[in-house]
Amino acid sequence: MLTLVISQAFLVNLVNISALSRIEGAISVFYDLYIQLCVQKGVSPSRAAEENGLSRTAVVKWKNGSTPSGATVQKLAAYFGVTADYLMGGTVPGDPVSTAQSPDDITCDDFTYALLNESRQLTDRDKQMLLEMARYMRKKLSEEQP
Repeated sequence: MLTLVISQAFLVNLVNISALSRIEGAISVFYDLYIQLCVQKGVSPSRAAEENGLSRTAVVKWKNGSTPSGATVQKLAAYFGVTADYLMGGTVPGDPVSTAQSPDDITCDDFTYALLNESRQLTDRDKQMLLEMARYMRKKLSEEQP
């Protein structure tokens, strides 16, 4: 059974995030930002990968359109001092890095990443259920607010 934790920030931004996931070439955004951050930090893409325990071939895979795992994105975001959301093309640079440790600490960055990448493994039926749950939660929250 899949347990989902949905935050109010997630619900407010659901429409924007869904639109973002449809942008053609979204995968190349990660690679382009990765290269840009390497230049800003003054390290080669291969060296940045190695300093984070990743192989040089990972960089080649990203260049060819592969999407890094959530753990890898979080690790690289911390290394560059940006959010995971920014690294995936979602926010402006300089935002604090997400450090979610418990359900109360989960940020929109975490949900953005999950929707853009982790949800690719879901079936169309699962995605529809997730959308319906989000709509239900948004309706419930709006009814609870005065």
